Amino acid sequence: MSIFQQVAAESRGFSFRGFSLIETLVGVAIFAIIAVSVYEAYTKATAAIQVSRLQTTIIALANEQFEIARNLPYADVGIAGGLPVGKIPNTQTIIRNGVSFSVETIVRSIDDPFDGTIGGTSSDLSPADYKLIEIEITCASCKNSRPLRFTTRVAPRALETTSTNGALFVRVFDATGQPVSGANVHIENNETAPPIAINDTTNNDGILQIVDAPPGIEAYEITVTKTGYSEDRTYSTGAPENPNPTKPHATVAAQLITEISFMIDRLSTLNISSVTQTCAPVGNIDFSLQGSKLIGLSPAVPKYITVQATNSAGQGEISNLEWDTYNLSLTDTAYHLAGAIPPVPFALDPNASQYLKLIVQAQNSNALLVTVKDSGTRLPLSDANVRLAEADDYNETLTTGRGFLRQTDWSGGAGQENFIDQTRYFDSDGKIEISNPPGELRLSRTFFEYELSGYLVSSIFDTGSASNFHQLFWQPQDQSPKVGPDSVKFQIATNNDSATWNFLGPDGTSNTFYTLSNPIINAIHTGNRYLRYKIFLETVNASYTPNVAEIAFTFTSSCVPSGQAFFTGLSDGSYRLTVDKSGYQPFDDTITISAPWQQQEVLLAP
Repeated sequence: MSIFQQVAAESRGFSFRGFSLIETLVGVAIFAIIAVSVYEAYTKATAAIQVSRLQTTIIALANEQFEIARNLPYADVGIAGGLPVGKIPNTQTIIRNGVSFSVETIVRSIDDPFDGTIGGTSSDLSPADYKLIEIEITCASCKNSRPLRFTTRVAPRALETTSTNGALFVRVFDATGQPVSGANVHIENNETAPPIAINDTTNNDGILQIVDAPPGIEAYEITVTKTGYSEDRTYSTGAPENPNPTKPHATVAAQLITEISFMIDRLSTLNISSVTQTCAPVGNIDFSLQGSKLIGLSPAVPKYITVQATNSAGQGEISNLEWDTYNLSLTDTAYHLAGAIPPVPFALDPNASQYLKLIVQAQNSNALLVTVKDSGTRLPLSDANVRLAEADDYNETLTTGRGFLRQTDWSGGAGQENFIDQTRYFDSDGKIEISNPPGELRLSRTFFEYELSGYLVSSIFDTGSASNFHQLFWQPQDQSPKVGPDSVKFQIATNNDSATWNFLGPDGTSNTFYTLSNPIINAIHTGNRYLRYKIFLETVNASYTPNVAEIAFTFTSSCVPSGQAFFTGLSDGSYRLTVDKSGYQPFDDTITISAPWQQQEVLLAP
């Protein structure tokens, strides 16, 4: 078009502009939305057609199997190798239209209440009134396909005759006694010809009824399972590993009902850690875990027993555990079990993830773990005073639920920041004698006179976690009267940063001191993790000195087991064990120590 033609066209109102970029993008987006919508609609329609065709094929296949069963003689309507005995395979793989289908068939003999039921008020001597056929068809290779289940009934043409068989009713409960529906029940009878094998599930009432079962004495081997649940089963009488089972194989008698119950529930997990009372992990601790449920008597055969070990970090996990009350003992030759949180034995609930903390201590002699519980609730009791005494020279009192750290030697010298070497300390003013004799603190002596005062600061004690501090102890408590009153006294410093040390007395200030008349640690230290003590020795007579052979303090933390006290340094022999707690009747008994590690449970009545 020439310039003159273009001008003429524009003068008549025509425009020759094209589409802008934005208009083009909007148009493309609209087209894409429409195209995608059409494609998705087509895809869904195609999928729906495929599902419809698949269901039609499955229904036709089910009807085909039902017709095969209906055309069999009534006596042959059953499962090959199952019960009722028949000629129908339990499982088949059938191909239709190039697609492979898995077909599972179950046949049950049904006792119709119309003419009475076996074991009912109007007893039915021929309880197998008709047969119920259930077919489940699955296509594993089909997308978005789910199993389809079909049922039909098949009845005999002739009248019933008196049965010479019996019935087997399997009931399945959970830990609370509620019925478990959908539990898998596997039943075998290898004494019949041919042998019987049944795989079926319990109904909504947790019951599986096997009617018209051939008689047999301890002939029916039963195993009950369910995904995610524990297992329960029967056992053979006379087996070498379990000669007298608590639940032998089931017996079925003619025209009688045999009812047998099983208990299963969801499996649980036990997470185990092995630590010291100051929460330091201890790895590779060997232990044995045993449940209280028995599958045999005379001898007792536990249902569950295992030997395990924590890993190098002191951690372990045991999964797929059945609910039960479990006992644990160390099989480790280097460590004693000094306590457990919760105390052992402990209860494990169904479908639980429970933590068990093992408090361990290096072996050096015989040991006794005492657990004190309320006789009614069976809950552990803390702050109970437990005294263990022997006629010769052993006499020690511990308080349940309290850990303790102590020092009995300072001869290793000063300069140690953390309490690692138990013979060393942090600092002193040089006026404390630490090794003459070893294992005892005294004032230093020059020629024939003692220093009049001196102090020593301990290394840092780490309780492992935030703690409550209770009381200071030291031995001996009796000092010579010639050194004067309060010749031994202390101050305590605690923190959570292991750096800030403010030594305080029983009133929470630096102006007072812990003495024999006031050894209770002030609550201002509650919640702290690290502790140092500062001991002061004084005398009013330079010819005499106070002495200290042991310094200890008690505490509670996340690694101190409640209701438990652990005694070490024991020798074989008889000991008197006494326990008292405010509000409870005292306990007094004699026990015999005859093993490297023993446990004693004490029940206190209010």
